[in-house]
Amino acid sequence: MKVLSVGIPCYNSEAYMSRAIESLLPGGEDIEIIVVNDGSSDGTQRVAEEYAAKYPTIVKVVNQENGGHGEAVNAGLRNATGLYYKVVDSDDWVQEEALHKIIKKLKECIENQEQLDMLISNYVYEKVELGKQKVIDYRSCLPTDRIFTWNEIGHFKSSQNILMHSVIYRTKMLKECRLELPKHVFYVDNIFVYQPLPFVKKIYYLDVDFYRYFIGREDQSVNETVMMGRIDQQITVTKLMIDAHDLTKINCKKLRKYMVKYLVMMMTVSSVFLVKINTKESLEKKAELWDYLKQKNLGLYKEMSRYFLGLTMKMKSKAGRKIIVIGYHISRKIFGFN
Repeated sequence: MKVLSVGIPCYNSEAYMSRAIESLLPGGEDIEIIVVNDGSSDGTQRVAEEYAAKYPTIVKVVNQENGGHGEAVNAGLRNATGLYYKVVDSDDWVQEEALHKIIKKLKECIENQEQLDMLISNYVYEKVELGKQKVIDYRSCLPTDRIFTWNEIGHFKSSQNILMHSVIYRTKMLKECRLELPKHVFYVDNIFVYQPLPFVKKIYYLDVDFYRYFIGREDQSVNETVMMGRIDQQITVTKLMIDAHDLTKINCKKLRKYMVKYLVMMMTVSSVFLVKINTKESLEKKAELWDYLKQKNLGLYKEMSRYFLGLTMKMKSKAGRKIIVIGYHISRKIFGFN
């Protein structure tokens, strides 16, 4: 049985997907690389099948009609045979030495019959055109070199959110919690990380710079202009996350605090872009989003309102909107928008 299955969602990725695949191949027979061709119209399928022919015991290809990034992640998970599952986007890659260390640790847990639910590692923002890198690590908030629980975590800084780039989940756990990402919606990586959290009991943090997150393509989903054009999808994801769990029923106080913090980030991102769009319709959408939270969970609404950014997101005055825009420029650096 494979130790780690890695899903690579691909849509018209012919020009850059090889780097993602090549970076994972050093994992050898311990790894399963699932290239999901999500209805591409370029040479994505050809490239994928060339790798599958060359590495038939490592690379498999899943061809499907276009369903968007979320459905490609779903397809990877459905076809995963490895005990653990990770997603690597087709324009990103991983660091070889860190890959070997991660596989070694996962194999140790398997051999020792330790049921590890989530492994966290560092990721690196790769702003290639600017020649800049920024490492996101969790040294200040997570124990190292041992398995731990949510009760043992520390304070997460604003830049230390657990993202798809940093997480590896136990495959069976993902299937048991019925993770199913929506079709034709961007930013579903937030749901992928957020929804399984209450099902995670055992965690391990490996302090290695594993995932390399490419920033710089003009059509990239985290590009500011692109995000503003897809604001309705951002709102949809935020609402789905609000619906995913009743946080009042999360018994672990530290986990609950982290999940509230994550939702604050999502509300902030949605709200700042709606304010920057600055039309009557966008401002109405911002008000409706906060009303949605209020109707779904009044207690959570009041709690989030106590956060500074949460409070300013509700401001309707011109001065309040200016504060939001200033907050946006700060949060853009914190949350990694380009």
